[in-house]
Amino acid sequence: MREIEERAETVLAAVSDWIWDGSSLPVPVEDIADTCFGLLVREAEDLRAAPGAADLAADQALSGLLLHGRREIWVNAAEAREWPARRRFTIGHELGHWCLHRASEEAVYCRPASIVAEEPSSATTPDPLPIPPAEEQANAFSAALLMPARLVRAHYGRTGGDFAALCELFGSSGAAMGRRLHAAIP
Repeated sequence: MREIEERAETVLAAVSDWIWDGSSLPVPVEDIADTCFGLLVREAEDLRAAPGAADLAADQALSGLLLHGRREIWVNAAEAREWPARRRFTIGHELGHWCLHRASEEAVYCRPASIVAEEPSSATTPDPLPIPPAEEQANAFSAALLMPARLVRAHYGRTGGDFAALCELFGSSGAAMGRRLHAAIP
């Protein structure tokens, strides 16, 4: 996972100052996806309507997907409304697929259980299978991008470890912040 952390740090270091100054929070993930990578972020009520989307049963949903050839990230609009922090994490997750797994030109479909930044979606039942390695990597990339370790440590000290304040500062869910604190705070 250290390589993924370094990749996210490299991406953030390359962001122009007019997009992100390296310290303001929350990290503007949608602007980074758009301006730095040319990826359009779309929201849709039903991601099954996305061009070339996988066939899903009526009771299945997607949190996000990356359409490589179209240079688009699609985000589940209902989840985005209910959990704005999940929207941010999903965009970071799909950007992680772009940065880490772009060798394949196939679309990447991410079920709610694969993007573990937020409380489970009420729209679906989590998959009983383990999270595939590529999904874990995209989750780690998103966490490192949205919650850079150096900033987490600095604000953890500044807030006296105030968990709610950290979630607010980073635009993060409690679940994602809890995992990030375990990874970033020695």
